[in-house]
Amino acid sequence: MLALSHRGHHLSCPENTLAAVAAARAAGADGVEVDVRRSADGRAVLFHDRIAPGGRPVAELTRDELATAAGYPVPTLDEALRQGEGLLWNVEIKTPAALAAAGEAIGDFAASRTILVSSFWHSLVPPLAALPGVEGGLILASRPLDGNGLAALAPPPAARVRTVVWYYEIFDEELLAQSTAVGLRSWVFGVATAAEHRRCSELAAAGLAAVITDRVDLLVGR
Repeated sequence: MLALSHRGHHLSCPENTLAAVAAARAAGADGVEVDVRRSADGRAVLFHDRIAPGGRPVAELTRDELATAAGYPVPTLDEALRQGEGLLWNVEIKTPAALAAAGEAIGDFAASRTILVSSFWHSLVPPLAALPGVEGGLILASRPLDGNGLAALAPPPAARVRTVVWYYEIFDEELLAQSTAVGLRSWVFGVATAAEHRRCSELAAAGLAAVITDRVDLLVGR
C-alpha cells in the first residue's frame, strides 16, 4: 500500500509548497497529493482553498498577489513537478478553469514523473489521463447505491481512469470489494487517527492501494 502525503508533509511548513514536498520526501512518503487552481495571470498554482486569506477568490489574484495574501511563496505546478523526481504525484484539479494550465504542466513532465490526476469534477479527468503516461482518478465522498452504480462510474479501459479516491468515512470492506470486482483501484483520503491508519494497513491485504494522509509518519515503515 502506498503512502501519499496530503498537500505535502505540512506539519512544520505551509501546505502545497515546495518545502512541504521536500518534507514528504524526507519523511519517506511514496508520493504527494497537491491541489491545483488557476490564478488570475493564468498560472496553475498549488493552493487548496477557493478563497485566499484576506477574503478574495484565488481566481482573482495573480500568483504573486496570492503569495502575498498567503504569507509564503505559492509554487506553480511545473515548479513543484520539477523537484519531484522519484515521487508519485496525485494532482487534484480543483476547478475547470485550471484544466488547460494544469494540462500544459503535466504534459511537460508526464514522461519523467509518475502522475495520477484526480478531481471531484469527474469530466476533467479523462482529458488529462489521455496524456501519455498519465492515469486518472475520480474523487468520491458519497457511496453509490449498490455495485451496479459503482460499475457505472468506470469509464472504458482506454480512458485510463481506473482509480477511485474515496473519503475515508464512507469507505469499508464491502465498498473495497465492489470496487475491485468492477476493475477499479481504491485509494482513500481523510484518514485521521492512529487507529484509522492501522485499519488502512490491514485493508491493504484486501486490495486498498493507497492512503492520502496528513500523517504519513503513521504509515511509513508499516
